[in-house]
Amino acid sequence: MALVVAQEVPTSSSMAVPHGPAGVGKARHRMRDQLRIRGVTESVIDDAVLILSELLSNACKHGRPLGDALAGDGDVRAAWHVDTSGRLIIEVTDGGGPTSPVPSTPSVTARGGRGLNIITALAHDWGVRNDVCGEVTVWVVVQDDVYRTRRRDDFVTRVTAASVPVMSDLRFADAFKDLD
Repeated sequence: MALVVAQEVPTSSSMAVPHGPAGVGKARHRMRDQLRIRGVTESVIDDAVLILSELLSNACKHGRPLGDALAGDGDVRAAWHVDTSGRLIIEVTDGGGPTSPVPSTPSVTARGGRGLNIITALAHDWGVRNDVCGEVTVWVVVQDDVYRTRRRDDFVTRVTAASVPVMSDLRFADAFKDLD
């Protein structure tokens, strides 16, 4: 006879992530696994994992590690939870930096500067909380109801160009008619 023990699925998680790229993958995998167990839809999980990656990358690039560690050493803190109303909230805390997190308008050829714009496009809301001890937390409400089966209706309109009207009377060969 097998003994089955019910395991409660955590509604929140918090972890120290090394200040640098080493821990980002581990945090993403842990988040994905925990949200799947909770029954969160895959599209919401995909958005959440991308947002977590962007937040951790920004914290490591622009912020200091937590505590007394020198730049490049120490940790940042990643946390996420599903609250009682079904909202998924992600927070990343670092030791602060010389600038405040704000979306930028990078040039087309810029190698970076799009992270907070990506977060703005994917999230319902986000903001910054400054602690008296110098810590900075960027929080994101990923989804108002993590159990919905689709992404926000306006997501596509916010990240793609306007659609081209369909011309039903135009055939592909007509475009090359004048080339003969």
